[in-house]
Amino acid sequence: MDILLFGISNVGKSSTGKVLAQSLGFDFYDLDDEVKKAFGITLEEFVSTGNLEERDCKRCCVLKDIISKSNRSKVIAVTPISNVEHLSDIVSNDNTLSIELQDSVENIFDRLVFCDENDIIYKDDEYKNEHRDYYMEDIIEDQKWYGSIYAGFCRAFDMNGDSPEESASRIISEFNITAKR
Repeated sequence: MDILLFGISNVGKSSTGKVLAQSLGFDFYDLDDEVKKAFGITLEEFVSTGNLEERDCKRCCVLKDIISKSNRSKVIAVTPISNVEHLSDIVSNDNTLSIELQDSVENIFDRLVFCDENDIIYKDDEYKNEHRDYYMEDIIEDQKWYGSIYAGFCRAFDMNGDSPEESASRIISEFNITAKR
């Protein structure tokens, strides 16, 4: 089984995905990390190449490679993708469970972290709070945009501000997932 976790940035795909994979004994992949490995560049460099459609196509190719390289069950935290037409064969597969992680704007804002040009993740609550209105609006826009895209093929899961451990436990229960490899 392959579990694909979709959602906007900072919703908790990677942190929840790691716990979910560990709980089930599945392998875990973060698409951002795999893209960096595949192209030998930072995410900052990657998002500066080509246009969105080209980058999404490359992300989808990397995602397909992850899925095809092993028959072991996997949880994959999927970078937000707008052009999902390249994913149709993956998400329509009976062996794939696509879940969109959702949460309130406030909870996502609370989780907000930043990344420098070397892909080092850091928190800057002072800066974040100074620009609160901007980030809140950005989160709302992302929820609308990606939510409309993911609604076509994902099952929704509301994080309710829960920890990754609580969310992973609820996902296992709500989607009746067993630790089959």
